[in-house]
Amino acid sequence: MIKDSMKKKKLSYAFTCSEEPLIGETIGDMFERIAKKYPDNEALVYVPDDLRYTYAEFYNICRKAAKSLMAMNVRKGDRVAIWATNYPEWVITQFSTALIGAILVTVNPAYRTHELKYGLKDSETQTLFLIPEFKSSKYVDMICEVVPEVKACKPGELESKDLPFLKNLVLIGGKEHPGMYSWKDFLELGDEISDDDYQRRRMECDFDDVINVQYTSGTTGMPKGASLTHHNILNNGYHVGETMRFTNKDRLCIPVPFYHCFGMVLSNLACVTHGATMIIPSEYFDAEAVLKTVEKERCSALHGVPTMFIAELASPEFSKTDFSSLRTGIMAGAPCPVEVMKRVNDEMNMKEVTIAYGQTETSPVVTQTPNNDTLERRTETVGPPIPHTEIKIISPETGKIVPAGEQGELCCRGYQVMRGYYNNAEATEETIDKAGWIHTGDLAIMDMDGIFKITGRIKNMIIRGGENVYPREIEEFLFTNPKIKDAQVFGVPSEKMGEEICVWIQLKEGEVVTEEEIRKFCKGKIAYYKIPRYVKFVDEFPMTVTGKIQKFKMKKMAVQELGLKEG
Repeated sequence: MIKDSMKKKKLSYAFTCSEEPLIGETIGDMFERIAKKYPDNEALVYVPDDLRYTYAEFYNICRKAAKSLMAMNVRKGDRVAIWATNYPEWVITQFSTALIGAILVTVNPAYRTHELKYGLKDSETQTLFLIPEFKSSKYVDMICEVVPEVKACKPGELESKDLPFLKNLVLIGGKEHPGMYSWKDFLELGDEISDDDYQRRRMECDFDDVINVQYTSGTTGMPKGASLTHHNILNNGYHVGETMRFTNKDRLCIPVPFYHCFGMVLSNLACVTHGATMIIPSEYFDAEAVLKTVEKERCSALHGVPTMFIAELASPEFSKTDFSSLRTGIMAGAPCPVEVMKRVNDEMNMKEVTIAYGQTETSPVVTQTPNNDTLERRTETVGPPIPHTEIKIISPETGKIVPAGEQGELCCRGYQVMRGYYNNAEATEETIDKAGWIHTGDLAIMDMDGIFKITGRIKNMIIRGGENVYPREIEEFLFTNPKIKDAQVFGVPSEKMGEEICVWIQLKEGEVVTEEEIRKFCKGKIAYYKIPRYVKFVDEFPMTVTGKIQKFKMKKMAVQELGLKEG
């Protein structure tokens, strides 16, 4: 007999089977099939304008927009970027590009000139859709700063020195502007494209084609474009919807931004794959608008990051809202406070609310708690792998799978693993190993039942209000300030946002700078959520004897100095 001490322990490896096969078609094929199956179901509702499309109407306008893209000489594989908040045109652009095999590049609405120019250049974007402005961000002014040639050209004839790939600009809403098509004029362009030409383009598409590039903040500098295929995001949206038990009767309130996988995959594709209704409560998140929409539109599901649910729970309108129609939804994007989850479960009638975990590079979800799981599981874990997904936990030092119950790095393998980073083979090889496993950089533990719990991060990432922020990107930007010698960015706890950004700065000899000057230097050049909340000027950083900066010590000191509570 083998002694107990010699018996092999259960390893941290789990795979979820499913009776539901993977979908072997393009997003366009699926969309067309669903539109024919549920032609009279509401597909998209934009509450601010009471705009409503049935699936038949929604497919037709997406088809019209797809033809217009063809008329602008957008070919299969060309990059089409969208820089906008949650407008109906965003969703139309998402599905029209998919119909003809153009690659949608999603641009964060918070991006400013520095980030916008980088993203457009790195992705080699050919066409850009944009809105006139968002809050204090004047998009038209910013694009004219990045591409000054637009002021003197005709629509569709842009010739940019810095962005040679960019040819077309389409302005969604607002007044007409030199060098840009209006949305109305854009839609009329498609009249010259025949149905035969459109169908030929549709037939060229394959479900393994890259259809979406999403930029994620980089650990070693500027953001990288995660290249996602039809197969990646279509199946992820479908199986996430299956976990929520979606049908064509469900109505999802979507306050999360479309530019991120949460909005365009877990919301839009989860709905369309089931013939359910996408409901946009407002252009950008507004707690009162969400509550009014849930009641007025009789929503059965609601998505959000924890800070959104916290704002909804704290709203003066909360006690007046009828939540009887709600059943399920997703809370994701950041760790969920237990008390918040309990209140959402009980007071918002979301008895089947689920927790999802993943990252952009995995399309995005890799684990999700079942809709009927215990409240304990839904607050303390991120659930098992979603269908057709393998997960293992490995030792960061040895690369070997660790026994169940031991902490290590979470790795995923399956249909949802991205094709790679756009035009960045080196970064791709660092993230996806030769066996096809993607290394998430997150620390986790698997229990004996194959349920996972996220315990920390290997990567030095900050999660602020659901936004992933990598310190290195901010540091690289701050290094462009001629007065700064060195800058070290790290996260500190925040009851409201989960984490806030703190920076310690060494100035060059003889230089004097204030905290406000640092924030002013950042404003307008990097997204607002990347601007440090806390700034400290130091002569030196805590280091090891070998000269390695110890950010964990800096964080501990900052927490004490600022009087913050550790999460």
